[in-house]
Amino acid sequence: MATDKEMADFLAEVERRAFKQAVYAVRKDESALDIVQDAMIKLSEKYGDRTVAELPLLFQRILQNTIHDYFRREKVRNTWVTLFSSLRPSNDEPENFDPLEVLEIDDGSETTESSEESVSRAQVLNAIDEEVQKLPTRQREAFLMRYWEDMDVAETAATMGCSEGSVKTHCSRATHALAQALRARGIRL
Repeated sequence: MATDKEMADFLAEVERRAFKQAVYAVRKDESALDIVQDAMIKLSEKYGDRTVAELPLLFQRILQNTIHDYFRREKVRNTWVTLFSSLRPSNDEPENFDPLEVLEIDDGSETTESSEESVSRAQVLNAIDEEVQKLPTRQREAFLMRYWEDMDVAETAATMGCSEGSVKTHCSRATHALAQALRARGIRL
């Protein structure tokens, strides 16, 4: 279990990198600061009973999930703003304006996707997820940090506690294993 001092030292050590990572992701300093603070609070509250060695991976996962949550909230917020802004009548429209007549569906959006395409996309994503879960632990960690969390080789190596060469090897093996497993399932990306 990490002591309060160890937790504070760890958070002070990762604060700048986490902020930089969040700024790169969201492109807003204020939002990035909120994301990092939320991630730090979640780590302290929910995982304060873990050892110091476990903290880097846990924090990275919490930080990435917090960034993804930010984008989900922004997407919902932007959808509603866009939706409501398109429902305003123009000055030359009659008083019996019907907002539903104004709505248009863009081609290529998920709402125009056929059921078959939607099911097919979901099946491919599930297959990819299943194959990623089958990877050996170190390969899966390296693959997710490098390609899912967009960490560079040095950051991944530091987080995993191994050399940069090991990270490259794990990522290469994971990529080849995934490609082979997906080809065997008939999935071409």
